Amino acid sequence: MTRMPTYFISHGGGPWPWMPDWRAMFKNLEASFVQMTHDLPERPKAILMISGHWEDDSFAVMTSPNPPMIYDYSGFPPETFQIQYKAPGAPDLAQRAADLIAAAGLPVRLDAKQGFDHGTFVPAFVMYPDASVPLFQISLRHGYNPAEHLALGRALAPLRDEGVLILGSGLSYHNLRLFGPGARVPSEAFDAWLADVMAKAPAQRTADLMNWESAPYARTCHAQEDHFAPIWAVIGAGEQDKATMTYHDKMLFGGVTASSYRLG
Repeated sequence: MTRMPTYFISHGGGPWPWMPDWRAMFKNLEASFVQMTHDLPERPKAILMISGHWEDDSFAVMTSPNPPMIYDYSGFPPETFQIQYKAPGAPDLAQRAADLIAAAGLPVRLDAKQGFDHGTFVPAFVMYPDASVPLFQISLRHGYNPAEHLALGRALAPLRDEGVLILGSGLSYHNLRLFGPGARVPSEAFDAWLADVMAKAPAQRTADLMNWESAPYARTCHAQEDHFAPIWAVIGAGEQDKATMTYHDKMLFGGVTASSYRLG
């Protein structure tokens, strides 16, 4: 049986693939998403996205067969509020995921109304522009408890053997008030810490990621950890696997360093 890898991806800024200047800035990120599709052992039965843009009181699971769009950004060109990514949902796999989460003793609910946020439809569009791979999401949980999100990933790990590609979609640096040159030192330091941690043996890697606030500039890079929290679920889903950096950029927006990782 083929086991899918799992990834923590930095998803870039806003609806960047639909903005030529921004798409040029994120050319390395775009290339990494395309490469992901080539590196998979087979075409996914579905993509499960855990996005930094959806959180709930419990772990909510998207069940719509045809999820709508959520334009959770502002200040972008009018045409970016007309984007359609018509990937089908995956109700049966969503129910399977919810059952796994419940079996792990974690709070879970089904959500038939939630749509694709840009942390989901942006990378999915670059990977599969024809929207041919079913796509569904699971929320973060309010409070961003690292152990809970690690447990979420552990609960979802069996899906990797069932053709599901689990992606944690966030950003390794996310401080909307500190872009440009001021981001250079903190984002470089945090990114270097993350690279060091991801190279460690599994048990130590997990321990260090649970204790992420001890990283240099942790709260400068993530004043709120919504865009870092998906990595805990990914670590849980691939806990014994070796991690490989699949994307690395410097000087985004004039100063930001960002990275993505594959496990398995």
